Order: sequence, then C-alpha cells, then structure tokens
Amino acid sequence: MKVLVIRFSSMGDIIYTTPVVRCLKKQLPDAEVHFITKPAFKYIYDNNPYVDKLLLLKPELSDTIKDIKAEQYDYIIDLHNNLRTTLIKLRTGIKSSTYKKQTIRKWLSLKLKLKLVPPVHLVDRYMKTVQFLGVKNDDQPIDYYIKAEHQLDKLLPVSHQQSFVAFVIGATHFTKRMPNEKIISLCKEINAPIVLLGGNDVKENGDIIASALGNKVYNACGVTSLDESIYLVSKAEKIIGFDTGLTHIAEAFKRPIVSIWGGTVPELLGVQPYKVKEVLVAGIELSCRPCSKFGLATCPLGHFNCMRQIPEVPITQFVNNN
Repeated sequence: MKVLVIRFSSMGDIIYTTPVVRCLKKQLPDAEVHFITKPAFKYIYDNNPYVDKLLLLKPELSDTIKDIKAEQYDYIIDLHNNLRTTLIKLRTGIKSSTYKKQTIRKWLSLKLKLKLVPPVHLVDRYMKTVQFLGVKNDDQPIDYYIKAEHQLDKLLPVSHQQSFVAFVIGATHFTKRMPNEKIISLCKEINAPIVLLGGNDVKENGDIIASALGNKVYNACGVTSLDESIYLVSKAEKIIGFDTGLTHIAEAFKRPIVSIWGGTVPELLGVQPYKVKEVLVAGIELSCRPCSKFGLATCPLGHFNCMRQIPEVPITQFVNNN
C-alpha cells in the first residue's frame, strides 16, 4: 500500500499532522507513507523516521499533480481540504479521505460568539481521516526531530546554561502577542533565568524586555536559528508562549507549558497543547473575544484587554512551582 498525506501550511497545522503519519507507519508497517507540503515547511518533516518520502509543492500545480500521478498512490489523506487539494484529488482520480474543516461552524462561532465547534483537538479530527484503514490514535504527543547537534554553551551565557525558562514572545499577529510591559511584569515574578525566543520581528521587543530586567533575561530573538530555538525549548525547564508555531513544536519535548491566548481561542482552532502532562492554558472571557480566527494587526476596539487583563499570578505560580 502507498499513501500520500497532504498538508501545505501552516507550521502549527503541519506539526499536528505528525501523529497521523506516525500511526499510519507504525500500524501499517508494510505501507509506504509519503507527505507533501510547501517548501517553507519542509523542516517539520526533515529527519522524521515515519515518512518514507517527502514531496514539495511546486509553483505550478500541474507539475505537482504530475509528480503525484507518477507515484501511483493507493490513497490520498487530505488534511488540508482546500481548492488545490480538491483539484489534486479530481485530476489524479486517487481514492481519498478528507479532513472536515467545519468552516461554517467556525465562522458562526466567531461572528456570533457562540461555541458551535465541539472541543475536539485538531489531531483527533485529523485521525478520523485514517480510521477507514483501521488506524487508531496512539495517544502520544506530536513528533519533532531537531536537525543538528547543538550545545548550550554555544547558545547561552553561563548564567543561563544550568536551568532556564523559555519565553516565546514572537507570533505572526499583534493580537497573539502580549505587550512588552506585561511580559516584563511576568518575568519579574519568575524565579529563574529567562531566555526570550522569537524571530527578527520581535528582536527589538526582546531588547526592551531584557534591558528592563537586566541579566536575569537573555534575548535570543533574531540571534538563534529556528533549529537552535527549538533545541533551547527542548532544554528549558518550562516554556511560556503564545499561539505560534514554536510554542506548538515545544509540545514534542514533554516540558511543562504555559499557553497564553489573546484575541484567538484554542477551542475554535482545536490547537490547545496536545498530550502535554503539565499545561496551563491562560486567557480571559470577554464579550469581544475571539476577535478573529488567526489574529489581527491591531485590537479592533483599541483596548487589547484580552492580553492586558490576563491574571499573572496563575502563570507565575505554575512556572515557579517545582
């Protein structure tokens, strides 16, 4: 049997496909399991032992369809369910099973502020697509495989090499990020060295936070590569982060996680931390929340209370508790 699993984007959505691929390969050991995604997300499946071949989406869909036809798959497992994957299934004629997005329910939940989407994790919804093959969820965390050998003494100052808390301060959209002053307030109450993680887009934020807190905080934003950042997350005592890819990848390393949510909510997306034993999901109930499904550039009402008013004590107690 030869199976192609499809998910083109984004980082968080792809990382949650890894249990599906693992269960397919382990429970159908004679099957050949391939995965296709965009080139930008290739790194998520690099080194993954459960994938026999990794295909990449080409600029012209017709070229991708040719590649897929040439492989002569028995089944397509469509975990994206968009126009492109629909065209792929139609033009190849390969038997398929498709993830149900619940688009209308999600839209109504967002617009009417009603909880119309069942609180089922994205992984569990993905797993339904392979039930017809007799594949069941193994109830294990997501998979991520660090690409290279790294050393803490090459990445962190001596003060942070023995034990540290990783704080992922980056996120694609403003309404997913906590304001600098709120992060500073939290960090003041954390009884451990702190490493700030994120890309170049939040390096300046990290500098502001680090300058306010002195040597307690090391700003690695824009300094470490993605693989190095993931390595640091894997070595952290505990992790604090927002609704962003690096926070979701952190779930692979069995570390306690604080998952902080502002304008977005985990139940709408089904992406709360998966199979993490020690987790705190932080967010507050507001009539205006969620304001969007994936995040916005500004708070629509200007107050940003969804982040500013999150209670700090439960977060700092969780982090400080041994």
